[in-house]
Amino acid sequence: MAHTQELSGPDLAAGVAASDLMESVPLLGHAHGDAVVLVRTGTNLHAIGATCSHYSGPLAEGLVVGETVRCPWHHACFDLRNGEALGAPALEPIPCYEVIRSGDRVSVGARKSRLPLPAPPKSPASIVIAGAGAAGAASAERLRRLGYTGAITLIGNEAPGPVDRPNLSKDFLAGAAPMEWVRLRDDEFYEKLKIEFIKEEAVELDPNGKVIVVKSGRRVSYDKLLLAPGSEPMRLPIEGASLPHVKTLRTLADSQSIIDAAAKGQRAVVIGSSFIGLEVAASLRARNLEVDVVSLDRVPLERVMGTQVGRFVQQLHEEKGVRFHLGAKLRAISAQAVELEDGQKLAADVVVLGVGVKPRTDLAKRAGLEVDNGIVVDSRLRTSVPDIWAAGDVARYPESRLGTKIRVEHWAAAQRQGQSVAADMLGLGGPFNDVPFFWSQHYDVTLSYVGHASGEAETEVIGSLEKRDATVAYRVAGKVTAVLTVGRDRQSLEIEAALERKDGSAVDALLKRARAAG
Repeated sequence: MAHTQELSGPDLAAGVAASDLMESVPLLGHAHGDAVVLVRTGTNLHAIGATCSHYSGPLAEGLVVGETVRCPWHHACFDLRNGEALGAPALEPIPCYEVIRSGDRVSVGARKSRLPLPAPPKSPASIVIAGAGAAGAASAERLRRLGYTGAITLIGNEAPGPVDRPNLSKDFLAGAAPMEWVRLRDDEFYEKLKIEFIKEEAVELDPNGKVIVVKSGRRVSYDKLLLAPGSEPMRLPIEGASLPHVKTLRTLADSQSIIDAAAKGQRAVVIGSSFIGLEVAASLRARNLEVDVVSLDRVPLERVMGTQVGRFVQQLHEEKGVRFHLGAKLRAISAQAVELEDGQKLAADVVVLGVGVKPRTDLAKRAGLEVDNGIVVDSRLRTSVPDIWAAGDVARYPESRLGTKIRVEHWAAAQRQGQSVAADMLGLGGPFNDVPFFWSQHYDVTLSYVGHASGEAETEVIGSLEKRDATVAYRVAGKVTAVLTVGRDRQSLEIEAALERKDGSAVDALLKRARAAG
């Protein structure tokens, strides 16, 4: 999904004065026709490509943490020493260049070749990954990038294979992103990496025999297993919920089905004021449909983001013509309308259910794994059964910053969990410590959220949501556990890094600085 970046700044091939390089501050320039960032960390000098391999974010505006740089848009993380993608949502590395010192001048030389990877400490005979969504696909790739040469089998029945799921409710659904942006990997990619991709559903697991069975009856043996089946959308137990024009959104086929229905109609009703529901509303407005949102909530997103943020998001949608029916109960859905309990009927050519998802835990439960609002795992994402890990929407893991187990349904978090499992399987991992992160897009406004807070969290708004320049702190028992930002990408990165270090005083200092800035 890379885009060409215009060249700007100094010609780094010609060189700059060493004194121009500030500690851990990226310097944007160009060399040999490429946009390049030059970074000094202590006595080390690094030169890398200036563009994030995820959505082409500007790394010169990112945050340097140790020997890494983090993208300001979606918090992808890259190793400054070799350009490797260390943290999702970026999967591809970025270029890395030679750095030449000559007296007080520093210049950028040729692009470095990638060195062959050393063999990992552990090399299981075979690894099976059940689930080809965010966590499963990211795990399969990371295994190869970490030098694993054994057999990998990826199992998943969602056509056409791994996709950029956040795009399904955002730009792709809105008609602003082409299909080539959506499909992450094709069959040729997996063939090249020697990953067998079985496009079927896993239906049975035998932990004692270390065998997983797919729908066709084929039995696949494993030495190590990752369960990453994801979630499935919930449907409402009301009349008409299964009519053909009533849609849910999880897969590429779901998104295309909504697009097809929207092309034939003029009115849409979105049931639920979740992030998915509201992103669908924004995308359908971009397609010039009339949109009504029906929700039991008093304020959209209130239970997750708080009243002020919820009202801000509601206002964004109302300014674009979306009509809200809040605190409203459904009576039934018919072929042409959605009927509320108060008798009101909302015309609807297409209805989209955005009422939440449930983790797919049946396979694990039948196999005897511990299940409790997800598959229960330890700090390394290992399940209650040896040699089986779980990652993504299904994993309920201990969050060390909160001192409790949580389950998150975020795209980047699922990818990072899958990557963490890959490392752990090969003896290279440790406890999963990534701070949960997600972004949500509403027209031209993006909400960035780091951390995790319960619905009972106290909120503090710093700055102005209405001016689209704000920081919102969420406190549980007086401790900041999550922060949402609007228009403050770098601050989001800084707070994420402080939360990662479990440095509460640094978080407080960053918020104090935000208050002083207004």
